[in-house]
Amino acid sequence: MEDSYEVVVIGGGAAGLSGALALSRARRTVLVIDAGDPRNAPAEHIHNYLGREGTPPGELLMSGRDEVSAYGGEVMTGTVTSAEPLGDGTFRVVLADGKAVLARRLLVTTGLVDELPDIPGLAERWGRDVLHCPYCHGWEIRDQPVGVLATGPLAIHQALMWRQWTDDVTLFLGDAIEPTSHEFDRLAARGIAVVDGAVAGLQVTGDRLAGVRMHTGQVFPLAAVVVTAAFAARSEVLESLGLEATDQEMAGHVVGTAIASDATGATAIPGVWVAGNVTDWKAQVITAAAAGLNAAAAINGNLIEEDTRLAVEAKLSC
Repeated sequence: MEDSYEVVVIGGGAAGLSGALALSRARRTVLVIDAGDPRNAPAEHIHNYLGREGTPPGELLMSGRDEVSAYGGEVMTGTVTSAEPLGDGTFRVVLADGKAVLARRLLVTTGLVDELPDIPGLAERWGRDVLHCPYCHGWEIRDQPVGVLATGPLAIHQALMWRQWTDDVTLFLGDAIEPTSHEFDRLAARGIAVVDGAVAGLQVTGDRLAGVRMHTGQVFPLAAVVVTAAFAARSEVLESLGLEATDQEMAGHVVGTAIASDATGATAIPGVWVAGNVTDWKAQVITAAAAGLNAAAAINGNLIEEDTRLAVEAKLSC
C-alpha cells in the first residue's frame, strides 16, 4: 500500500517548508520531499530576512524542518522524478528509488538552477565572491573593487546597480555587448570603468578571489565578480504533469524560465500549486517563504471546499 497524504510538498527550501508549516498547523497530513540541493547552499548567510538577518542557509532549513515536524508534518530526503494525476483528483508522486506516495494536492517548490558562463573557476566560487544580486551581497563587498562580466545587455544595468554599494566598478565587455554612446556616457558619469577584451579566468590567492585574468595575461584586482546567470526553473516534475516553463523577460531581454501561476501559486492544472523560484526567479528567501504560506492558505481553502462537497454528497446519499 502506498502512503497517502492530503498535501505532498516537493522541495524543502524556504517556500516548501513555509507552506508545509502552515498546512501542518491547519491539521492537514503533509509530506515534504527534499532532494537536499538548495540553490543558496554556497552562500554563508541569508540577508534581508527580517529577524533572521545573517543566518546560515542550512540553519534556517534545519529550524524549518523541526517546526514542520513539531506540528505533525513529515520531511524526507528524496528526489521526485515524476507525478501523475490518477483521474479522481489525486496524484501519484514517484521517487527516484521507486517509492511512490499519493496526494490530494501538490505544492511544488523545486526552485531554479543558475546557468553560469563557461569561464574557468566561476562556478566553484558562485555565491561566495562570484555574485549576481546586490541586495543579497552588496553590503558585504561595499567600498571594494567589483568587476561585472557582461553576458548580455543587462550587464550595463548591473554595473549601474552595483555602483550604489561601491565607487570602484569595472565593466568587462568581452564580446557580449557593445554599449551605445549614450550608455557609455551613463557609465562614465558614474565613474564606471569599461574594459574591452575577454576574461580568461579568475585569479585566486589561497581561498580568496584576487581578480580576473584577461586573455592578454593582464590581471585586474577585484574583491568580487558579478555575472548574470540564466535562471532555469527546475520544472521536470511539473513537466511530467504537462506544465511547461515559459521564458521570463527583464527590460525586454530573456533572463530565464519559470512556471506560470496565479497570485496564489495555482497552476493551470487543478490541484497543483507552485511557490518560490520555480515560478518567481526574482524571489529572495523571505519572498519565497511568504509565497509558500500564501499557496498553503489557498490549498487549505481548496481542500475545505472539497471536504464540504464530499460531506454534502455523503449526507444526501444516506
